[in-house]
Amino acid sequence: MKKLVAGSLATSAMMLFGGMVTLANAQGSSSSTPAPAPAAPGSAQPTRAQQLMGDIAPKLAELTDNVLFGDVWQRPGLSKRDRSLVTVSALVAMNRPDQLRSHLARARDNGLTQEELIEAITHLAFYAGWPSAVTAISVAKEVFEKK
Repeated sequence: MKKLVAGSLATSAMMLFGGMVTLANAQGSSSSTPAPAPAAPGSAQPTRAQQLMGDIAPKLAELTDNVLFGDVWQRPGLSKRDRSLVTVSALVAMNRPDQLRSHLARARDNGLTQEELIEAITHLAFYAGWPSAVTAISVAKEVFEKK
C-alpha cells in the first residue's frame, strides 16, 4: 500500500509540477554528462523548483527535486524519451499548458522530434478531447518557434 501511495504521489507531482524544474534534472540520455544533483538549500545554484516554490513550499520543492527527478525520472524501466512521451501525453490529456510548455522542450532534448510530438497531440485529440489537443498545439507552436 505504501508503494502505491508513494507512486501516486510521485506521479501527481510529475504531472502537476514537472515543468518547474530545470532541464538538467531530467536530462536526456543522449547527453554524455550526468544530470547534476539538486542544489542543497542555501547553495548558490537553486533548482527551478526551489526558485518557483522553495520559499513557500520547501518540502514540495525538495520532493520535486529528490523524488520526482532524482528517483522517478532516473528509473531504468523507461528511457528518458519514453518518459517524456508519457508525460507530454498526460499533460495534454489533463489540459495542463503551463507544465506542457517545459515538457515539450524537455521531450525534444530527450530525443523526440517535433513531428513525433505533433503526431502524438493529433492522436490524443481523439482520446483526450479536441479542446485539449488544440490548446496543446498552440503551446507546441510557441515552444517550437523559440528553438
